[in-house]
Amino acid sequence: MRGFDYSPFYRATVGFDRVFDLLDNVAGQASSNGYPPYNIEKAGENAYRIVMAVAGFAEAELNVTQKENELLVTGQSAPNADEGKQYLYRGIAGRNFERRFQLADHVKVTGASLTNGLLTIELQREIPEEKKPRAIEIKAEAKPALTH
Repeated sequence: MRGFDYSPFYRATVGFDRVFDLLDNVAGQASSNGYPPYNIEKAGENAYRIVMAVAGFAEAELNVTQKENELLVTGQSAPNADEGKQYLYRGIAGRNFERRFQLADHVKVTGASLTNGLLTIELQREIPEEKKPRAIEIKAEAKPALTH
């Protein structure tokens, strides 16, 4: 899907260029290596959870950063962590990684925890009051008095 031509959509839309850029970015990430594996869960009406399998990483080696509508999760193995070890078989990847997630408007990270090799990132959609739907009162106009 990388390189899809969105020009027909540009003719009939205004202000959606960011959406098309987002689609291009997501299509490019789909072809990435898939490491580390993760789940995205819906935890409530406006709550979400990303759970990543980061076996072998300590808290200090993981970094979770939100900048505007992008969530960046990185893992950097401590240098010389494997020094002096001789592996007969190495099935636990433990390699450095960078994983990006595009977040919808008003979705914020509310916390992160590391338990049993799983990094859990809690997210919450916080819609500002001015963006929430509101009922508009309809007033009937007073009829003008008829004069003879």
